[in-house]
Amino acid sequence: MRAAILEQFGAPLILKDLPRPAPDPGEVLVKIAASGVNPLDIKIRAGKAAHARTVLPAVLGLDLAGVVEQVGADVTGFEVGDEVYGLTGGVGDLQGSLAQYAAVDARLLAVKPAALSLREAAALPLVFITAWEGLIDRARVRPGHKVLIHGGAGGIGHVAIQIARAHGADVYATTSPAHAETVARLGATPIDRTAMSVAEYVGKHTGGEGFDIVFDTVGGPVLDASFTAVRTYTGHVVSALGWGTHALAPLSFRGATYSGVFTLMPMLTGSHRAHHGEIMREATALADAGSLKPRLDPRTFTLDSVADAHAAVEQGTAAGKVVVDIAQTPGGP
Repeated sequence: MRAAILEQFGAPLILKDLPRPAPDPGEVLVKIAASGVNPLDIKIRAGKAAHARTVLPAVLGLDLAGVVEQVGADVTGFEVGDEVYGLTGGVGDLQGSLAQYAAVDARLLAVKPAALSLREAAALPLVFITAWEGLIDRARVRPGHKVLIHGGAGGIGHVAIQIARAHGADVYATTSPAHAETVARLGATPIDRTAMSVAEYVGKHTGGEGFDIVFDTVGGPVLDASFTAVRTYTGHVVSALGWGTHALAPLSFRGATYSGVFTLMPMLTGSHRAHHGEIMREATALADAGSLKPRLDPRTFTLDSVADAHAAVEQGTAAGKVVVDIAQTPGGP
């Protein structure tokens, strides 16, 4: 099979022929149709994601969508020919999705939504799982909640808006003026982060009370701002990038709570992998109900142009999620 290999951090990916893997017990062999590209992929390639514990040489690619080619022993729920998707590799010693085939832990997979193409499905796993763990597992979003999502037009943010809306929340999202229309189309009230202070938008949209849930998808100063935007006593801040050093006093003085999300943990430790499969089944249900659809960059990339796909994400030129079409890559068995 053809695969994109990272042999040295900071170096370009190299296309090579590798043996096609065979599924061990508990695994399925997936013929990969598409691989989603995330900012984390760029950090891993650059050697700036120690938390991903990537073992070189490595096949990168976190998100996968494809067709089950072979079912290993002790696997139930999947059959040859099923179209599946999931957050399956590219960290630790797990093979990633920038290859024509991957043998993956069946617990990480779900049958893809009928309403979405394989390309669209490949755009969802990392961002959906992160958003679901933050809003549902940690913050317990429910009808009537006022939810603020920082970075509402981003990969995690645009999916978080749709999850919160599907659960009956009143959703607001910070964004730049250029993406305000996108946020509004998703059903959230856009907040121009360049024109309003935290105090101003908290006053305007919550009467100064603060938001029930604040979901930070940006990190750094945005997480600090989140601590001042949350509702007193009952409010909850959750962050997908809470890795810096932050003062907790603003949060403590509100009597509010905080949770962090580390989406990679089940892949790195082997623990709680079945929950990722459960979350992906929730994504399938939402998409097939018409409540979830990813934003895709319209350009076509293959393994032969994977460097261009990474450059589009790294340079911030993508108009939605970048997806590499593995099935269109020539060569290999």
